[in-house]
This record gives sequence, structure tokens and C-alpha cells, in this order.
Amino acid sequence: MAQPWGDIMRASAILEINMSSLIYPMFTLVLLTATVLAILFRSRVRAVRENAISARYFRIYQGEVEPESTAKPARHFTNLFEAPTLFYVACLAAMITGQTGLAMVALAWLYVAARVVHAIVHLGGNRLRLRIRAYFAGWLTLLAMWVLLAWGTATGLHPVVA
Repeated sequence: MAQPWGDIMRASAILEINMSSLIYPMFTLVLLTATVLAILFRSRVRAVRENAISARYFRIYQGEVEPESTAKPARHFTNLFEAPTLFYVACLAAMITGQTGLAMVALAWLYVAARVVHAIVHLGGNRLRLRIRAYFAGWLTLLAMWVLLAWGTATGLHPVVA
């Protein structure tokens, strides 16, 4: 009986993707997080300057209603420390176990692309339907990374790339 996953993994090994290839999507996600932090900082400074909220609010985050212009980037920044932690762990685990083949690297870049789209939508017009699709595309991609990682570890069918 044919083993299509085995064929895919062997083809991935032939391409000899470097074990450090997953560093690049991880670094890109770190850059996205830093960009959202800069947007958050600028939005808070602007809100205080425009008297939309007092600087005192940011001491304990109580006593006023935070404007949407600062709440949205704050929520998004927090979100970048939730599911993406599983992404970083999956990438590191793949690097440690030598599962850095084409499939894993492609999934990593797909996850980063979904997170970038999610950020653009959320921090932009915030069209909920599009935002939810981008968010769940990221989650499905992350789940696929973990399934591939678990499957490769359990079966030993993964490229060991030097």
C-alpha cells in the first residue's frame, strides 16, 4: 500500500531545507509583535494628547473607559502572546527533532501570513468576518504543524537535515 505521507517527507528531505529555516518565520512573527507594540504605544500617546483618556488611566487601567483607538491595539498585542506561543514551541520542537522539511517550513510561513492578515484586518477596518477567517486559518495551520510534528515523531518519518 502506498504511503503518501512518506513520499512527501522523502521529497522534503531531498530539498534539504536547513534546520534553521524556521528561524525566519519566527523572526517575522517577532517583528509583527514589535510593530503592534509600536502601534499601541503611538495610539496611547495620541489618546492622551487628544484628551481622549488621561495618563492616570494607564497606571492601573481603571477609572475610565479606554477608547477603541487604544483598546484594539492593546488587545491585539496581548493576543500575540497567546496562540503564537504554541507556534514558537512547535518551531523549536521541529528544529530539535530535525523536522524542518518543506511541509513544516511552508506551514510556518502560512501561519505567519495568517497572523499578518489578522493584524491588518483587526488594526484596520476590523471587518469581523474576515478577521475570524484569518484567525481560524492561523489556528488550523498551527494545528497542522503540531499534527505533522507529532506524526513525524511517532513514526520517525521525517527528514533529518544537517
